[in-house]
Amino acid sequence: METNASGTAGKPIKCRAAVCRKAGEPLVMEEIQVDPPKAWEVRIKIVCTSICHTDVTFWKMDSGPLAVFPRILGHEAVGVVESVGEKVEEVKAGDMVLPVFRSNCEKCRDCESPKRNTCSIFGNRPLSFGMPRDETTRFSGVKDGEAIHHFLGVSSFTEYTVVDVAHVVRISSPIPVDRACLLSCGVSTGVGGAWKVADIEQGSSVVIFGLGVVGLAVAEGARLRGASKIIGVDLNPDKFEIAKKFGVTDFVNHEACGEKPISEVIKEITDGGADYSFECIGLASVMTDAFNSSREVNRAEGRR
Repeated sequence: METNASGTAGKPIKCRAAVCRKAGEPLVMEEIQVDPPKAWEVRIKIVCTSICHTDVTFWKMDSGPLAVFPRILGHEAVGVVESVGEKVEEVKAGDMVLPVFRSNCEKCRDCESPKRNTCSIFGNRPLSFGMPRDETTRFSGVKDGEAIHHFLGVSSFTEYTVVDVAHVVRISSPIPVDRACLLSCGVSTGVGGAWKVADIEQGSSVVIFGLGVVGLAVAEGARLRGASKIIGVDLNPDKFEIAKKFGVTDFVNHEACGEKPISEVIKEITDGGADYSFECIGLASVMTDAFNSSREVNRAEGRR
């Protein structure tokens, strides 16, 4: 694997990648070629990557227009810029960066707005299997030159990847890489949901269904915003000790509630229902429980 940035800039790089070739089957470690970045693109040496449930969902997907193979999954990562294409001024070789699936051109009306987070230039385009500006891939097989598709604008299950500069965030302060990679998706989703979207007020009560990465990030966001009561709901009691470190004050095990609806338990704890309710699992039945656990006045006002 090439490691010298000055020696590889502008040239293809051969490296290893975990390639998804068929739905539900083990990823295959292969030698691939990663082309140099074109204009507005950044080539990144991946330092650390994690797996998100979205990766698993697409890995299992065996039909429909989104079931495209072969491809390189992964969208939570941190890495070092190896080289940049023309017109890239935001980052340079050697910068520590997060490749992120949510684009931000920093220029359109929506990116400049503090109330929206979907780029009107890139965010509304259909899910691409290549680079967002030209729909072509920067990955190919070394043996046969077979095109390998991208995933969510990131594709981090590889030693090197190429992303559009609109999908890159520079890290300005030191942070452990095994934690930094979670900022690409799980942490930003949870903290952002609590801080930016819900805009939780100080002294509020919050209930969180599911204490995975996103749920714990919601708890951290609620804590930072000054919530007085943060209730975590999960089937695994071992998570409570971890959750307390993120600000969770109360823990409810759904299975320990007997025949009493979980929403009634939450209403008793919060004296009428939580000011803010977050569902961090992705199940319709749990979404119903989360809605019914919120205060009725908040439902009428649309405060979710």
